[in-house]
Parts: sequence; structure tokens; C-alpha cells
Amino acid sequence: MMRRFAVPLTCAAGMLMMLVGCGDKKETGGGAPPPATVEKEQDASLVQVERPEQFPLFKAVEYQAAPTLTVTGVVTPDVSRTVPVISLASGRVVEIRAHLGDTVQKGQTLLRVQSPDIAAAFSDYRKAVTDESLAGRQFERAQILYGKGAISLNDFQVAQDAEEKAKVDVETTLERLHVLGVDKDHPSGVVDIKAPTSGVITDQQVTNASGVQGLAGSNPFTISDLSRVWILCDVYENDLANVHIGERAEIRLNAYPDKTLTGKISNIGPILDPTIRTAKVRVEVANPELLMRVGMFVSATFRGQKKEKRAAVPADAILHLHDRDWVYVPAGEKKFRRVEVKAGVSLPDKMQEIRTGIEPGQQVVTNALVLQNTAEQ
Repeated sequence: MMRRFAVPLTCAAGMLMMLVGCGDKKETGGGAPPPATVEKEQDASLVQVERPEQFPLFKAVEYQAAPTLTVTGVVTPDVSRTVPVISLASGRVVEIRAHLGDTVQKGQTLLRVQSPDIAAAFSDYRKAVTDESLAGRQFERAQILYGKGAISLNDFQVAQDAEEKAKVDVETTLERLHVLGVDKDHPSGVVDIKAPTSGVITDQQVTNASGVQGLAGSNPFTISDLSRVWILCDVYENDLANVHIGERAEIRLNAYPDKTLTGKISNIGPILDPTIRTAKVRVEVANPELLMRVGMFVSATFRGQKKEKRAAVPADAILHLHDRDWVYVPAGEKKFRRVEVKAGVSLPDKMQEIRTGIEPGQQVVTNALVLQNTAEQ
């Protein structure tokens, strides 16, 4: 009897537990999820202070300025003032008296070359002088004989022609010696190569005991007059409208930042670099003190003819932070907003030009650094 009731009781208990479990799941699934909360990120450019009257404001004034374009350039020699040193005689270099970078004067000996061309030219010259002497004596004899009727007119003319040809040969061989740079009164197999002009040696292609091939080879030296130089600048095609031939350009040297030179645009390259889309702009600049050296980097500033309206603020109102320029402007009650600007040139009375970022008439904090320190604290 006990066994009969054991199985039904066990089944009833199991069904009761399943019903309880189902009821719990229903209650859990019926509840709504909690609402999402949105947190606003604080504006990093906005600054709030307790006493804004501590930071006086300045109304940006209007400033008329011509548009400027600043690019980088490289100092190069003026091609019209660059002269190659030429050795017409081929041979071996036996002595070098000047080197790359030296300043030389016109007529100064730069190197000496031992050349077989000189020996051959001297040989031809001496032969021509001997032939001329012989032809002269034969012509004198022919004159005497022709005057006495001992020879015909044809023989006389042949002697006369021989003498004239001998004189031409002497003149030709003598001129060859002059071209090679040799004195006929001091025969030597070594020729001195002299500087054709004064200047600085900007290229050297010869060393001791090397060979010189005359006009067929490279020039031993190149001399440049650096009293005037070229500045070659890369200008992007979008900025070419602001550059015109004949206009002036301000040149500043990285090596001498306190020096400002003035040049003239003489050429704008007709071909763009296909890679970086720039054209070469050539500026000619006087270099009397030789401050500009070949290969130096410079900054060239081109100024347009039409003036533009810009803002001007006190120099202390500009904050230099992270390689950028900023100013603070009012942004409501006890708040200031940091605005990025592009500063221009310095102006008199401790003012500075603002190219972009704010307009004339807009208020800015006169001392941006003090406000920045207050905000950081």
C-alpha cells in the first residue's frame, strides 16, 4: 500500500517545481531595462573663470596688408657669371695650385699640365721659322736673277709664292702656341692654366697626376662670380597667380635670421614638376658681402599688389601652443573660447597681424598666456 502512493507523490512534487520555475522566469522577463544615460564630453576649447573682469578685452582693429606668399629656396650661382676653366692642351697634371672653394683672381695660375701637344706645337713653329728663312733667301736670289733676266717670270713668281706661304706657316704655328698658352721665347713642355676671371671655384674635376683631355674632356675647374646669385624657389601651381616677373621678393637667411635682403623675380619656370606640382621661380639677389653661400636654404616672401583687409591685435593676445597660434574670445557669461588663428608679421606698437581666424572688430583677451595659466590651475 505504501509503494502505491510513493510514485504519484513523486510525480506531483516534480510538476510543482516546474510550475514554480516557469513562474519565476515570467516575472524576470517582464521587467523593462533601465534607461541609458548620455554624458556630454567637456569642450576643451572652452574656459570658465570666476572673475572674468580680470582679463581685459581688446577689439581687433582693421589692418590693410598686401597678400604674401612665403616659400623656401636654395642659393645657386648665377649661370651668366659662371665661367669654366678650359685646358686646350691634353696631358698629365703635374701641379695644382687652387682647390674647390678657393677665391681666385683673374690671371692666377690654377694648375700646370705637361702636354705632348706643346712639344708638337714648338716643333712645328721652329720648322716654320726655318722654312721662312730659307724661302726668304730664295726669293731675294730670285729677285736678283729676274732683274738680270737670268730666270723667267714664272720662276720668280714661284719663289715669291713660297716666301708668302712660309710667312703664313709661321703666323699659324705662332698663333697655335698662343692658344695653348705658351710663350715662344721660353719653350717648355709644361703649360700653365690660368683663371679666366675672378671668383670662387665652385667645381673641381681634376686631381694631382690625373689626365686632362683638352676640349674632349671635362673642365678642370669652374669659377663663379658670387657677387650676384640666384635663389631657386619651389612654388605650388595654386600659388603661381601671386608671383609675377619683375616683382620684388624679400629674402631671409636661415643662417642670419636678422638679415633681410631684396631680390627681383627674373624667371618663372614654364614646366611644373609632375611629382610635387611646383614650378621653379628664379630670384636674382645682390650678394656683395658673400653672406649667401651656394647650397644655403633661404625663405623668400612674395607680396601681391592688391591689399587685403585683415585684423590686428596686441602681440600678447596671441598664445603659441603646440606649434599653433591661438586667441581667446568671449563665449558667454564667465566663459572664453580658444580660437585657432594664423598670425602674420609683427607691427609697430607691439601689435601683430592676424591673417585668418578672427575679423576686425571681434574682441579678444589681451593676455592669452595669463588666461591659459589660470585655466590650467
